[in-house]
Amino acid sequence: MSVYIGRNSEGDTKNMADQKLTLTLDSGDVVIKLRPDLAPGHVERITELAKDGFYDGVVFHRVIPGFMAQGGDPTGTGMSGSDKPDLKAEFNAEPHVRGTCSMARTQVPDSANSQFFICFDDAHFLDGQYTVWGQVESGMEHIDALPTGEPPANPGKIVKATVS
Repeated sequence: MSVYIGRNSEGDTKNMADQKLTLTLDSGDVVIKLRPDLAPGHVERITELAKDGFYDGVVFHRVIPGFMAQGGDPTGTGMSGSDKPDLKAEFNAEPHVRGTCSMARTQVPDSANSQFFICFDDAHFLDGQYTVWGQVESGMEHIDALPTGEPPANPGKIVKATVS
């Protein structure tokens, strides 16, 4: 297994394979194991945005029962992202199963930016077409409890996103 070594915001090298993203929601914490072995560029982007506070206060603007919960748009509309350039696709063979974290994008493969989704159930029809970058390790019940809708009337939000 290869280990991705990256530079943290202080310029020090750090083993990114052991990092976790914690999304603190109103109902509790969702801990996501980051997978730089699958998508190093996407993990680097998610990590950078989380450390910059980009995801703090951002809502889940699209929550479809039995499918997925999508967030990461600072406007809450699903039409925006960060001011950083879009990412080159890092499609991989990791299946879209319950708890899979993957990047949202337009129909253009290289258009992922800051929006992501977390699968409620198996969604194998997405396999190989979206970049998987993580897997929920704990707290999936908080994702299950998000208000549903496109957009939800009272959307759930990320209170704070941290990387450790």
